[in-house]
Amino acid sequence: MARILTTAPAGAIRAIGLTGGIGSGKSTVAALLVARGATLVDTDAIAHALTAPGGAAMPALRQRFGDDVAGADGALDRARMRSLVFADPGAKQALEAILHPMIGAEAQRQAAAAERVGSGVVVFDVPLLTESSHWRARCQRILVVDCSAETQVQRVVARSGWSAEQVQRVIAQQASRERRRAIADAVICNEALGREALAAEVAVLWAAWGLPQRP
Repeated sequence: MARILTTAPAGAIRAIGLTGGIGSGKSTVAALLVARGATLVDTDAIAHALTAPGGAAMPALRQRFGDDVAGADGALDRARMRSLVFADPGAKQALEAILHPMIGAEAQRQAAAAERVGSGVVVFDVPLLTESSHWRARCQRILVVDCSAETQVQRVVARSGWSAEQVQRVIAQQASRERRRAIADAVICNEALGREALAAEVAVLWAAWGLPQRP
């Protein structure tokens, strides 16, 4: 059941921050918001584009971490980068110093383009929203998708083939459930919901926040 902590008059909300831990179902909720007329700015997708073969971030990443950080196709070797980040907090800081400004600039470009074509609501899908006061300041409302750590592990293992230990290490690197819920204007508890039930939760939230209905 969606727990809505803050409501708003119609037309007041132009930007929603969306976050949740790995395996929470955040991407499904993002798609449901888009189906209702929102424009999605997905910072994970932006990061993937920046680190794809020929991506704008790859020269700086190779210079900082060495050529071994790139796979045979020239894209970021994510498994190797995860190992570096887990082993060395300084590596995480260096990675973020390279990627975060580039992600922010592209997110701003996409949001501005959405506003120019008259889109009503922009959803910023930001995994690190809890940690970033900058991102939170850009949003009128924060939506958190929440579930237990056990459910997170089960979902990610089932879809990715990672070990439970790998998933638990990622969860440990992310903000805690308590910290995420503390910044929320609404929380969707996605413990055992199918897509139809999640869609119903999003519909309730959309109405409570007075967001524009599609014609």
